[in-house]
Amino acid sequence: MLKANIAVLVSGGGTNLQALIDAQKSGIITSGEIKLVVANNANAYALERAKKAGIGTSVVLKSKLGSQEAFENELISVLDEAKTDLIVLAGFMSILSERFTSYYKDKIINVHPSLIPSFCGKGFYGLKVHEAALEYGVKVSGATVHFVNEIPDGGKIIMQRAVEIKDGDTPEILQKRIMEEAEWKILPLSCEKICSQIVKEK
Repeated sequence: MLKANIAVLVSGGGTNLQALIDAQKSGIITSGEIKLVVANNANAYALERAKKAGIGTSVVLKSKLGSQEAFENELISVLDEAKTDLIVLAGFMSILSERFTSYYKDKIINVHPSLIPSFCGKGFYGLKVHEAALEYGVKVSGATVHFVNEIPDGGKIIMQRAVEIKDGDTPEILQKRIMEEAEWKILPLSCEKICSQIVKEK
């Protein structure tokens, strides 16, 4: 069966990567296969997760390459060599330029821990998103999977899932609930949706 080649870009622990690996094993993702995990941090635990699952890894360090352009050129070279059809940003802590995002137009997706357009854009990442949601007093938050373009969190929405905010929630508790109830569910589902479209067009 023809499958789309998925590359996952990571910076840290790789919990979203694990959700994708598990979804592939359990048959939620059938139209695509994770072929490569690329980290911009040599110590990212996500690399260990990839190795355990038998997935190829690569490390691309901006500090060694010296500039954003050189960093993105190296990324492109690694991704193209792996014949990547879909790029998934899974906690990838690096803003990508318009040159990069337009080179892979409609081929990059990201999961954001809020219901876009709330609590998103420049500066909204990690716990900061949940701190802002609790501070504002919203009753519902959640996660969004969207295409990536040159505007942070600005691409077309693919899937969203709402998560109720409960009394006594801290940013950490809310972060965990949104991961478990929303991010780890809709990221694999979105992957499958896009991969099945890619396979049809191949």
